Amino acid sequence: MTIQFVTFGMFIIDEFSFADEQGKPTGKTVAPQIGGGGTYAIIGARIWLPPDTLGMIIDRGNDLPQDMQNRLLTYGSDIWHFRDDTNRLTTRSRNSYKGQFRGFEYITPRIRLTPRDLERTRLTRPASVHFICSPTRALQIVSEIQEVEEWNPTTIFEPIPDRCIPEELPSLKAVLPHITILSPNAEEALSLLSLPLIVTKSAVENAASEFLKMGVGKENSGSVIIRSGALGAYVMTSDKKGQWIDAFWSSAENIDNLMVVDVTGAGNSFLGGLAAGLSITNGNVYEAALYASVSASFTVQQLGLPHLTVGSNGVEEWNQDSPHRRLEALRQRQDRNIE
Repeated sequence: MTIQFVTFGMFIIDEFSFADEQGKPTGKTVAPQIGGGGTYAIIGARIWLPPDTLGMIIDRGNDLPQDMQNRLLTYGSDIWHFRDDTNRLTTRSRNSYKGQFRGFEYITPRIRLTPRDLERTRLTRPASVHFICSPTRALQIVSEIQEVEEWNPTTIFEPIPDRCIPEELPSLKAVLPHITILSPNAEEALSLLSLPLIVTKSAVENAASEFLKMGVGKENSGSVIIRSGALGAYVMTSDKKGQWIDAFWSSAENIDNLMVVDVTGAGNSFLGGLAAGLSITNGNVYEAALYASVSASFTVQQLGLPHLTVGSNGVEEWNQDSPHRRLEALRQRQDRNIE
């Protein structure tokens, strides 16, 4: 069976600290949690696709808690390719909250994943891949992909936030012809282009147009998707006018604002859902973005990963709801908007 989607994003154990705006500890505590952009991306795809069609490498150190491992296995053991090293710790990060500001730092050495890591695993030559990195490192990843004969995957590039700076623009222009889908969030897109960091629909549309002018994909066949939080996501290709895809939890669905609890990982899971949607819709990026929006909707409902249960009829539910129900509701809303 062809593997439909692999992420080169990492698995991380997230730790947390909380302080007020003056830096004084608030006393709030949260237990370490499963994290990492790769983890959220693969779960975003798992909402739609069976586990044996997906894959992610996890570098498992000597400290991975058993309850975290058990939680991962609830999504399907086939997804995870564990590489064990009992001489090191699993990659960990600290998320430091100071008032409304969130800081992030790695507190153990990290092991980056590349296409070469897929060799001699069941994950070789997947149909689509996802990477979260700088444009400079994206060039290296694309180069490794091109080393493998007869492998031309859909490439989904999520620029890492702290490298969405004007200095990376030359590398971005160099890698874009080899990228199927470029997907920064709105602030990252504006920062890369040295545009004012004021997020409006018109600013996002202009940024997407500017990226497309640089030439995305082979013979300009690629897409730009700018993820814009509550505004939704703007999807644009060179041969079709851009289209806004709603965030699922719009004011109509987000009753009393109770459904959006934490947006950590929403963008990653959006892109995993996008990859699944591309597989299901035979590459229709506009339809796939609906799947992406629904994947993100499950991720924001709680701190951490969404919950998977299987009913007595064998039907999977996520957070006690049907992804297909949400997909149909979102599709109907989109159709009304277009009308």
